[in-house]
Amino acid sequence: MSRFYITTTLPYVNGKPHIGFALEVVQADVIARFHAVLGEEVVFNIGTDEHGTKIWEKAKEEGVTPQEFCDRMSEHFRNLKTLLDIGYTNFIRTTDEYHVKAAQAFWRRCEARGDIYKKNYRAKYCVGCELEKTDSDLVNGKCPEHPNREIEIVEEENYFFRFSRYQGELLSLYREQSQFVVPEKRLNEIVAFVERGLQDFSISRLVSKMPWGIPVPDDEEHVMYVWFDALVNYISTIGWNVDQEQFEKFWPGVQIAGKDNLRQQTAMWQAMLLSAGLAPSKQILIHGHITCNGQKMSKSLGNVVSPEEMIERFGKDGARYLLLSAAVFGEDIDLSWERMTEKYNADLANGLGNLVSRVLKLADRIANQEVRITEKCAEHIPQEFLRLLENYRLNDGLEYIWDIVRKSNKYIEDEKPWELAKTDVEKFETVMKKLLDDLTRIAYLLVPFLPETSENIRTMLAERRGGILFQRI
Repeated sequence: MSRFYITTTLPYVNGKPHIGFALEVVQADVIARFHAVLGEEVVFNIGTDEHGTKIWEKAKEEGVTPQEFCDRMSEHFRNLKTLLDIGYTNFIRTTDEYHVKAAQAFWRRCEARGDIYKKNYRAKYCVGCELEKTDSDLVNGKCPEHPNREIEIVEEENYFFRFSRYQGELLSLYREQSQFVVPEKRLNEIVAFVERGLQDFSISRLVSKMPWGIPVPDDEEHVMYVWFDALVNYISTIGWNVDQEQFEKFWPGVQIAGKDNLRQQTAMWQAMLLSAGLAPSKQILIHGHITCNGQKMSKSLGNVVSPEEMIERFGKDGARYLLLSAAVFGEDIDLSWERMTEKYNADLANGLGNLVSRVLKLADRIANQEVRITEKCAEHIPQEFLRLLENYRLNDGLEYIWDIVRKSNKYIEDEKPWELAKTDVEKFETVMKKLLDDLTRIAYLLVPFLPETSENIRTMLAERRGGILFQRI
């Protein structure tokens, strides 16, 4: 049996899941389910990043220990399994003991390679990103991702990772694997960044200033910098440092991340893997950001779209559909409540929902029409659809399905089976066979995208009963 491993990034637990991360986990879920449909053994990892300055500050604000804060907030992300029907197999927390040990073992590997050293330094630092910033990264002296936060000046003794050592190897990786970063424009972006030269980056913080982190091996005065620690989760979750056989079964894997994570995932992490003597990731998928009515989402502007609100209004599969159908992989998407409601009604309530209702109501008039239901979903995958999903064209995959929906609805209007049932029973049954076959095909193609809806349609077909899939809003 072939194997497939995919992981999302780990969001900080300083706030509840936002709509950008909802998009990321839904896209990853579709890809994971698709590979499962193909009969592969799939590991799908998500989790929470629980160390660093932001967590330390937030816990102090609330008057609780960092661990107590993380325990409470992590549950909001774990609950995405239920809220959005996310079929993850692994949920990792960077405070998990096995991950702590793996991060320390990874540190020792890089240190043994001569890639970790200590020095005094002074740098500009964005707490929001948990990253050092150069002047070229800033706009009017502010981080463009966190313009409401002041840039801090960090001046202390830290451990550093010898990032500069890996410029050549990274460029070779990008050259030899043309699909290593998707989409291509993000690959071009990281190639340009690496070509300009790499600066070694800090990988520790002084315990006296910020104690919330994984202890640096053999140095009680330092904890690991959050990014160094967190990136190791991608291998610790599949057994690295504990179960080598399990690790080798699934690594290297596919990683999905937002465009603000491009450097960390495609360059920093890959250099760290090379330093530790491990294979680079298989592929990095970079998705875009979400805006609302053309503006960056902001609480002050009152235009924040939360996953909970989407689910409350449209249901879990409605929310999945609206995110997936709007997103051209790698591009930013713009949402508004008005457009989402319009699309929900047109495509789900009136389009798919109406088709299922009409066909099953008409099917009551025939007694012997059999519908073949099988759990072997792969039997129903056309090559064109297969290629779309293999190339992460998820929105086009949905459009492929909805083309069938639209054609089936038009077929009903053209053939008028309700009249044929009275005038030409033989043709009526031929028309109904095609419509029932269309519904079966739609149901199976929907498995990765709208799992609950797919199951509902298959149940309705098997039991020959109608029902409302999506209430009009």
